[in-house]
Amino acid sequence: MVDREVFEIIALGGQGDGIAGDSAARTFVPFALPGESWRKAGDAYVRDGAASADRVAPACRHFGSCGGCVAQHMAPALYGRWKRQILVDALQAADINAVVAPLAPMPPASRRRIVLAALRLPEGVALGFHTRSSRRLLPIEMCTIADPMITDALPALRQVAGRLLRHRDEMRMTVTRVDAGLDVAVEGGTRDIGAAERTALADIIQQGRILRLSVDGEPIITRGDPFLTLGQVRVVPAPGVFLQALPAAEQQMVEIVSAAVGTAKAVADLFSGVGTFALPLAARARVLAIDSDAKALAALDAGQRRVQGLKPIEVRERDLVREPLGRKELEGFDAVVFDPPRAGAEAQATMLAKSTVRTVIAVSCNPTTLARDAALLLDGGYQLHSVTPIDQFLYANHLEAVAVFARPGKKKRG
Repeated sequence: MVDREVFEIIALGGQGDGIAGDSAARTFVPFALPGESWRKAGDAYVRDGAASADRVAPACRHFGSCGGCVAQHMAPALYGRWKRQILVDALQAADINAVVAPLAPMPPASRRRIVLAALRLPEGVALGFHTRSSRRLLPIEMCTIADPMITDALPALRQVAGRLLRHRDEMRMTVTRVDAGLDVAVEGGTRDIGAAERTALADIIQQGRILRLSVDGEPIITRGDPFLTLGQVRVVPAPGVFLQALPAAEQQMVEIVSAAVGTAKAVADLFSGVGTFALPLAARARVLAIDSDAKALAALDAGQRRVQGLKPIEVRERDLVREPLGRKELEGFDAVVFDPPRAGAEAQATMLAKSTVRTVIAVSCNPTTLARDAALLLDGGYQLHSVTPIDQFLYANHLEAVAVFARPGKKKRG
């Protein structure tokens, strides 16, 4: 019978599923590991025999149902090889045979930014994540990858959702661990907030160590500045603005970028956001910071004005996807850093490939688009000096990577 067919798992796929069969007829088995046998049981798969020695007990009770983590069942060594291979495979698919460093591991319970969903159900307010491969909301009681302050605040966040939710609308809640507490930005599903609601919310957010509560981009209650320290600068991001997910991953990226930039005197930080790279680099180099997010740039600019001793940072709003810096505009820069969204920076990489910039550092959360952009730089005459995968997205099938390129015949700075 078909239901008794046994699948021998030979490898792991990019989504974390076990792979059975050959390239002509592959079967992907969720949560299966190489060396295990699995069989179909109705619409699901069950293990048929002993577990792999690389299988460990997941730390989170929601693993397997929650749509966030896909790899908590992997032992650390297997996990590190699997995650690094995602980057290797993406580069090889673009005909780039690079020496890829081992995965830079990150500590558990350290993610400072999570996005929760909230929904009013007959039995009460549900707060959590969507389930694997569906839009059904899974209420959570814990999250082993989140900063403990966020986890501790879940009861208070559920109360906030209960105060703001309309009857049937789903609400999105971005929760960020900042230096002195939490910053919470709510979007959608909110009703009118009167004086009584504000008073109740003020009591709730104090219990949850929430410094600022914003609704649809507008702060409604502020108990203190929700600042982050970038380099030597305190930055107050706008509600819900993009930030790197893990402070330790951010620090690793800054160290790689800073070492690659070396003694460069003029640096362009493209897709700069709130200044993750621009602010540390300004300790020794003049920086042009460009991004399409005006609020992120405003936070960067306000932050640099609060401190002394930095080199000048020019802040410029521009959509680099539609209007990349051209070859002429890139003249005069010793180094360029670009850290685009998941779609990558194809247009900007094309322009960089035609430039005379000595050092280019690509930072990416998408190995596929990183490989595409890297191929453009290589075709333009750059050499790939290093590629480092960083475990910014714990137990997910996403990862961060930093690739350093240099023009041949030029002494690499640093």
